[in-house]
Amino acid sequence: MTKMQNFLKGIIKENPVLVLVLGTCPTLAITTSVLNALGMGVAATVVLLCSNMAVSALRNVIPDKVRIPCYIVLIAGFVTIVEMIMHAFVPDLYESLGIFLSLIVVNCIILGRAEMYASKNKVLDSAIDALGMGIGFTLALFVMASIREAFGAGTWCGMEIPFAGDYSIMILTMAPGGFFVFGCLIALVNKITGKKHDKSNSGCAGCPSAKFCGKLVGENNTDEEEQK
Repeated sequence: MTKMQNFLKGIIKENPVLVLVLGTCPTLAITTSVLNALGMGVAATVVLLCSNMAVSALRNVIPDKVRIPCYIVLIAGFVTIVEMIMHAFVPDLYESLGIFLSLIVVNCIILGRAEMYASKNKVLDSAIDALGMGIGFTLALFVMASIREAFGAGTWCGMEIPFAGDYSIMILTMAPGGFFVFGCLIALVNKITGKKHDKSNSGCAGCPSAKFCGKLVGENNTDEEEQK
């Protein structure tokens, strides 16, 4: 895989939100506002970039048995730095994001990339991977927030859209509307990437315990027949 492919995979093909379905909690919670979505996306990208580089640089030093706690400590340190910077320079955004800013520490995207990629690759490659995933995360939040804010509140980045306020769909700013937009965007990305559902793995046929269940069902039927 080239460095460009490594960077681009996180934007569409392996988008952390719309393909891998990670980080759904902040995705659904803060995408009622475009500004909040961009703030969360940038903050998460900075933390992801710094943590990936740190984990990659220390991958031969961190003991394997305690790697996850070490990753969390590193991520928590970078999250604290980002929080302090945002609190100092953009206090309104800091207040708007609230607890979700601190919860970046346990964001599955960041911890997942540290475990699955940064701990196995060089610093430069890990930085490129982090940028791709971070931009993909930010774009997903931006698109989702634009739809929910424009059609749900009649505004975009806090600015009123002419005539949109009279025809706003308030449910889009609520949890059910968030799930609806989220599902539609996932379906759209699957259509673009050509990803199809594998029916062969659905139902009992795709279950690793299918044979065991079938055996039990057969035994139960035999017992019922003998009783009759």
